Amino acid sequence: FTDPDSCLMEQGGAFLQGYNCQAAVDDGHQVIVAADLTNQVPDNGNLVPMLEQVRRNCGASAAVATADSGYWAPDTPSACRDLGTEVYIATERRKHGDRNDSVTEGLGPGEAADPRAAMRWKLRTEQGREIYARRKAVVEPVFGQIKEARGVRRFLLRGLEAAGAEWQLICLANNLLKLFRSGSSSYA
Repeated sequence: FTDPDSCLMEQGGAFLQGYNCQAAVDDGHQVIVAADLTNQVPDNGNLVPMLEQVRRNCGASAAVATADSGYWAPDTPSACRDLGTEVYIATERRKHGDRNDSVTEGLGPGEAADPRAAMRWKLRTEQGREIYARRKAVVEPVFGQIKEARGVRRFLLRGLEAAGAEWQLICLANNLLKLFRSGSSSYA
């Protein structure tokens, strides 16, 4: 409790005092293209601002984005489409190995009763399953590399602004390592 800007957050049944780190990652090279840090517990208000940051940083909107169930809110898919991004957001938490992938019979994307049902239908199509499955190979490894390979488990600086700057530096270091290890001189 040494940082009054931090917030109490739940992680795997335990409660931690900390921040909520956000990162948007390029699908081709696992390069972080947008990063932010908040002291808000739910993720569901962060997807649209992250996609806006992607557009500012990259000069174009992401064509497709995936997000876990914490980012779900009924108005998020339409707000993302307004930015030019097609999103695939999990609508519920599912246990590992749960394979209920069949498209709901009788409902099409335009016939769904509400945004959650429409997204659920979209995720259960063959294309939706393929796109969402890529999330495990794009975003999750980056957080794993930062936490496990580089040992970043807590912030050294206190205060939202300082911790946010530290998170940006951590993301920059991740990207520089990716570029260095690629051995490519095309980034110069």
